[in-house]
Amino acid sequence: MSTSAALSGQVRPLEMPGPAPQVAPDEPFPHAEAANENARPDLARVNAAIAEVLADFGRHQRDDGHWVFELEADATIPAEYILLNHYLGTPDPEQEEKLAVYLRQLQSDDHDGWPLFHNGAFNLSASVKAYYALKLVGDDPEAAHMRRARAAILAHGGAAKSNVFTRIALALFGQVPWRAVPVMRVEVLLLPRWAPFHLEKMAYWSRTVMVPLLVLYTLRAKAANPLGVGVPELFVTPAEAERGYHVNPTGSALGSMILRLDRLARRVEPLLPAAPRDKAIRKAVAWLTERLNGEDGVGAIFPAMANTVMMFDALGYDREHPDYVIARKSIDTLLVERDGMAYCQPCVSPVWDTALTAHALMEAGLDANDPKLRKAVDWLVERQITDVAGDYTARRPGLEPGGWAFQYNNPHYPDVDDTAVVLAALDRVGLGGKVRQAVERGTRWMAGMQSDNGGWGAFDAENEHHHLNHIPFADHGALLDPPSADVSARCLAALAQLGTPREDARIQRAIAYLKAEQEDNGSWFGRWGTNYIYGTWSVLVALNAAGEDMNQPYIRRAVDWLVSRQQTDGGWGEDCASYCEEHKHRDQPSTPSQTAWALLGLMAAGEVHGEAVEKGIAFLLERERQGLKWEEEEFTAVGFPKVFYLRYHGYSAYFPLWALARYRNLRQGNSTRPIWGL
Repeated sequence: MSTSAALSGQVRPLEMPGPAPQVAPDEPFPHAEAANENARPDLARVNAAIAEVLADFGRHQRDDGHWVFELEADATIPAEYILLNHYLGTPDPEQEEKLAVYLRQLQSDDHDGWPLFHNGAFNLSASVKAYYALKLVGDDPEAAHMRRARAAILAHGGAAKSNVFTRIALALFGQVPWRAVPVMRVEVLLLPRWAPFHLEKMAYWSRTVMVPLLVLYTLRAKAANPLGVGVPELFVTPAEAERGYHVNPTGSALGSMILRLDRLARRVEPLLPAAPRDKAIRKAVAWLTERLNGEDGVGAIFPAMANTVMMFDALGYDREHPDYVIARKSIDTLLVERDGMAYCQPCVSPVWDTALTAHALMEAGLDANDPKLRKAVDWLVERQITDVAGDYTARRPGLEPGGWAFQYNNPHYPDVDDTAVVLAALDRVGLGGKVRQAVERGTRWMAGMQSDNGGWGAFDAENEHHHLNHIPFADHGALLDPPSADVSARCLAALAQLGTPREDARIQRAIAYLKAEQEDNGSWFGRWGTNYIYGTWSVLVALNAAGEDMNQPYIRRAVDWLVSRQQTDGGWGEDCASYCEEHKHRDQPSTPSQTAWALLGLMAAGEVHGEAVEKGIAFLLERERQGLKWEEEEFTAVGFPKVFYLRYHGYSAYFPLWALARYRNLRQGNSTRPIWGL
């Protein structure tokens, strides 16, 4: 249904999903030559796998109708949880030992440090935090694993060369002087909107993380550190004597100029009056208090939640103050414990998991009126944000709320990626009553978030203030939320499935944006999934949904690229290091989730009968599976490219199911391409 149709209240008839949609046959595509019939995957095996996984999904559904799977990051988050306890002066030896078991398991046998993803290269900042956390827990610095880690850290320049966030943690614990941190005065919150630096110019995650950090920096906050643990042994040059803390994050002339301004600001700091500082602190506290978000926490992400608790502590809040209590409690909801170990999730993903699971289950043949699906739909509709005009209004004033967040609750920060996936799922179930109203409102919100260049960022529109990437604080390169191909493709797919005419300006601008974003080799960059396989799948299914001629040369180049990346076992795999220019498109062992993305992309381009698809389906059938999850240890998602990667434990369940079911449906149907947007 188009947005205009939604506004007028017109609703198309209910479409009941089934295993074999009957639509007109398509013309064959160049790659879609049927594989040897004897070598084709046996549909009986495909059906058996689908049935087994489908049944197990029912057993994993929560009582209220939603699904949520673990979301795992690297060693940084559990290490920071331990650091937070000791900052507050509240060590928890029993809990921290479980976290320490996890940290020890993650230490690499290849380079002796800690990577950012499974089998990844040494990362200095993650290694410094993991080492410090283990020492706080009580690991002997002369134990073999600690000596190995220390030698690796020193060989890479020592803790002084770690990133800004790590140096802030070290400054809080008195391990480096505060001059090791870029000037981050809280008074910047008083700057007008036209200023080069303004809170609204940063991404949502940067805002929620940075506001409490500004207070901590300005107050020169100090950790309680009741055990008095330090890490002077991690410095090549003693921390107080080190003069090389600050680097130009981009190497540009602008970055060099900003570094000089940083040095000047450091000299001026002692002369700044107290009144503006105090006013800015009050503004920061008010801003964060409005966004405390109950037990789901500020921004519903661990770094923002932890920084807020430390800020309350630095400001002298009583430990029984309601704001302190709820902020601290929100963090503990992120812990995962099993088998004598524990880790801390960076956030949780129930809306994302539930919506994607719904798509996979419907593709697998679950009836729209099945109680499991209806409960999931009711749960999703209840999660729609309709009463809070979030931070996005800075660029889209007056836009009526209507999106969905990634987490259970995060009303100030809905995102268009989740919203698009939810809208497409609700539409596929069928529109009626409150579901129809939710889709209409959500469609208006999502469409209103389109940026001027035709693309969509995840949380904000027009968030492309690239000069901010040159400030010293931005050495992680993730301060902004510009439009990306994968998110834009999802929005295009949803709009198209909802019936927005192909001639609609929003559709045309989105297609033009995606064409402009295509890589020279035919692939698309995946901002939120690893990486080019994810991006290329996202775009191909969207272009098919939008009615593009899938025989066009630019689309066939994408198909050729996907086929060229298939591995000898029939699967696809792409390493998280592919986000680094020097390792672009680097393969890793085939994974079920990335194989499923490649298959879904190829089938969107009409390749269901092609040899590449047949081999990919065979890979999924042969891959070991426990219940609903295929075997997959690798990280196949990303928080911030080059800095922070993720392993969604649900990806190895719903994406392979989705691919197998789509393959079956297309083989049994009259079309070589799917009729749905996702």
